[in-house]
Amino acid sequence: MSLTVDVNVLVYASDESSAFHAKALDLVERLARGPDLLYLFWPVVMGYLRIATHPAIFLRPLSVAAATGNIEQLLARPHTRTPGEGDTFWHMYGAATSRMVVRGNLVPDAHLVSLMRENGVGTLWTHDLDFRKFEGI
Repeated sequence: MSLTVDVNVLVYASDESSAFHAKALDLVERLARGPDLLYLFWPVVMGYLRIATHPAIFLRPLSVAAATGNIEQLLARPHTRTPGEGDTFWHMYGAATSRMVVRGNLVPDAHLVSLMRENGVGTLWTHDLDFRKFEGI
């Protein structure tokens, strides 16, 4: 089985003030143990680093070293994959967005859905209900 996480899961796992912290941390720790393939797509990683270190967004922002250390721990797992956009990405993006108007905050969601489809990832862990707008997610 292959799966991925959205930015919000990683953020909640790092934000001790969040009501979702315990659940998100438990999930991330479980995914880190494996054995399922964990896909960390670069837009999610960069989004996490942006939010977790931003003092206007995060109540207690992480240091850059702490945030990158969290990512490095996940990347070091033998079952973690970090593919980027391949040759079929634009086609996948077009297919994911063909039945809806995608703008604003839906653009990064469509990006992640397209990466999932291009790489055959079947499960997304997220707290963002907007992903339900995409067929098959």
